[in-house]
Amino acid sequence: MKPYILYFFLLFVGFKGSCQSHFDDQLNKLNETIMMSPHYDNQKLSRINHLDELLAQKVQLGLTARFDIYLRLFREYKVFRYDSAYKYARKLEEIAYQLNDRSRIAYARMEIGFTLLSSGMFKETLDSLNRIDIYDVPDSLKAGYYALKGRFYYDLGDYDNDSYYMKLYNKQGDRYMDSALLLYPPHSFEYLYLSGLKDIRSGNKTTALTEFRDLLDKHRLSDHQLALTASTLSDIYIQNGETDTAISLLITATIADVRSSTKETTAIFNLAQLLYKRGDVKDAYDYIESAIGNAIFYGARQRMVQVSDILPLIEGEKMNLVEREKKTLIIYSIVSTFLLLLVIALAIIIFRQVSRLKIAKKKITIAHEKEQEVNHKLAEVNDKLSEANKIKEEYIGYVFSSNSDFFIKMERIKKSLEQKLETRKLDEIRFIVNNINLKGEKEDLLKNFDKIFLKLFPNFIAEFNVLFREEDRITLQDNELMNTDLRIFALIRMGIHDNEKIAEILEYSVHTINTYKTKIKNKSLIPNEEFERRILAIKTL
Repeated sequence: MKPYILYFFLLFVGFKGSCQSHFDDQLNKLNETIMMSPHYDNQKLSRINHLDELLAQKVQLGLTARFDIYLRLFREYKVFRYDSAYKYARKLEEIAYQLNDRSRIAYARMEIGFTLLSSGMFKETLDSLNRIDIYDVPDSLKAGYYALKGRFYYDLGDYDNDSYYMKLYNKQGDRYMDSALLLYPPHSFEYLYLSGLKDIRSGNKTTALTEFRDLLDKHRLSDHQLALTASTLSDIYIQNGETDTAISLLITATIADVRSSTKETTAIFNLAQLLYKRGDVKDAYDYIESAIGNAIFYGARQRMVQVSDILPLIEGEKMNLVEREKKTLIIYSIVSTFLLLLVIALAIIIFRQVSRLKIAKKKITIAHEKEQEVNHKLAEVNDKLSEANKIKEEYIGYVFSSNSDFFIKMERIKKSLEQKLETRKLDEIRFIVNNINLKGEKEDLLKNFDKIFLKLFPNFIAEFNVLFREEDRITLQDNELMNTDLRIFALIRMGIHDNEKIAEILEYSVHTINTYKTKIKNKSLIPNEEFERRILAIKTL
């Protein structure tokens, strides 16, 4: 695709989307305004009730005052309700005859003609207009008369909708509009509106477009004037095929009609037609129903006829739309049901898989815990083996060293004794034997044990004392490394649990060893059965 073609395509798509968004905003505003219709109608009814109260007052009103009140009531009903408007137009005529005022008589008959025309009673309208004598009435009344007569022929042509008679009626309407335009001030709303309306009927759409745009852009219009102008201008855009602009103008006109409580209107009817052609059946149906309601409420016969032509088409299309939506809903329901069943099936499969995963995870967790337990036990065994190796290494060195010293001593004593025996020096032999200090040797042996043990377990005494209260803790003398209490449990920490073996090493009786152990355990802060386990938990360096 060439770049400029792509550009214009994107521009068109963007413009179309922008127009749709604009329509959505306008239609939303219109729907909100229609919902407020009872509020606007109640305001009008409130004004009507006030005027009725003025008429009902006991104070006798003069004919002129009554004419003014009837006129105000007529204007309230003029585009609101036909029968009431016609009633007060007749009352205006009665009072005008009583006043013998030719201008008021002409005015009242013009309003009767307007009411009959708005209701679609063309013969009666023409009869009423032909009875009006405008020979010596003010120019403003003459202008209104000619404008009303022109509108009569325009509406009659539209109602007949025949190509031959429509041209004749439009020509007659143009002649009356020319007469009205000669009498209205050039810059007045009536002049500009009627001039534009005549240009439309004459086929001068460009001139009419300029005139109506000028009215919308440069003049402050009432709601009713705005509705008339926007609705009539939309006809030009419809003829030019610019449907979107026509719809926008008709929405504006319909909003203004609702705000002014205008029931005698074509704007909402034309809007419904355009929306129907555009494919917006739902809104078209809603607005055609509203148009029917307005026509029935006002009593506009020609509007009912117009509506009866298009209503069956819109209703038929709406039924088709409902059927299509019904079929679509059925398809969606089937698809939704299928998807729901698929989701349920997937959920069941996933649930089963999750259950299996949970079981597998549980098994893995149990296996992992067992593995951790085994690893922990292996670690403990490794620690004990490592500890045992350290103890073994230290004590093997200690045993070899002690034995070496002992053998050196024994060798010296042996040599000395041999020398003395050769020379028969018995007294000296006796002296040597007496000087052998077995107790001292034993003490040296225990001190060497203390040294090598504390080298392996430097925190033993501190951790041992933690198991007791302050006053029961062991306090050593300056020259002591350990005492008997500590040595008993040091031997237990070394893995010697046999009391007889401990008693043999320390040269005590088994009973004495048991007494020591019981006394120490009773003083501790922990249960007796836990004491030795805590001792065994003391770590090497």
